Amino acid sequence: MRIWLPVTVLLLWVFTGLAAPWLPLEPNAIDLERILASPLSTGGMGYDDLGRNMLDRLIAGSTTSFLVAFWVVGLSASVGTLIGSFAGYIGGFWDRLLVQVINLFLAFPGILLAIALAGILGPGIENVVLALTVVGWVGYARLARAQVLSLRSREHVMAAVALGVPRARIVRYHLLPLISAPLIVEATFGVASVVVAEAGLSFLGLGVQPPEASWGSMIRDGTRYLLVAPHMVLVPGLAMVLVVLAVNLLGDRLRDRLDVRTGGAGSEG
Repeated sequence: MRIWLPVTVLLLWVFTGLAAPWLPLEPNAIDLERILASPLSTGGMGYDDLGRNMLDRLIAGSTTSFLVAFWVVGLSASVGTLIGSFAGYIGGFWDRLLVQVINLFLAFPGILLAIALAGILGPGIENVVLALTVVGWVGYARLARAQVLSLRSREHVMAAVALGVPRARIVRYHLLPLISAPLIVEATFGVASVVVAEAGLSFLGLGVQPPEASWGSMIRDGTRYLLVAPHMVLVPGLAMVLVVLAVNLLGDRLRDRLDVRTGGAGSEG
């Protein structure tokens, strides 16, 4: 599949996610005469069990998924990278402590831990971001630590140490630029995971609350009418599949391009 296809899908997702609050949408407007109306009879994407426009709610739901993915990946990558980089470079007690914390988090399935945290914190988009961030930083910390451990004995790092350069400056200017490529790939795949996780939490009622739109809550509402109005599940489900597939395809392409071991960084096409 050519790269422009997933890029187009992602750009459309980002645009709708950012522009939805300013678009003339009515995701909560009820039209009793169009309850469970199918796309074939309306010419759009149909209406749900309350007579709300599915297209408007789909676009409004893209805002929820985009904002959650943006904040969760951004916070998780920042926190995890900093903790993993400094622990891997300093070593000793802090490195052993980080390894034990990572092992503790990995002992629990991530989505179950996120569900437990979201249940304790209560429903809401802010709590979803916090719960997924608490779960998500571990992968970035483990990756950053492993990369730093393989780079801290490089000549330019040893030279900076010999010159008395502070540790924070060494990590920032001599190590982080070298480990950015695998972290970018990890963050790309992380977007897909967060989109699915947010939809799952909203499906369980732990995400955004009615009448706000979320792809997960739209699928949950549609399961009760799956036989008479399958579009209520298919519309948000297909949207989520397209976004996740596009993110994964883009992540695979970035991994091939940035992985110098396969010659991707220096290849022409």
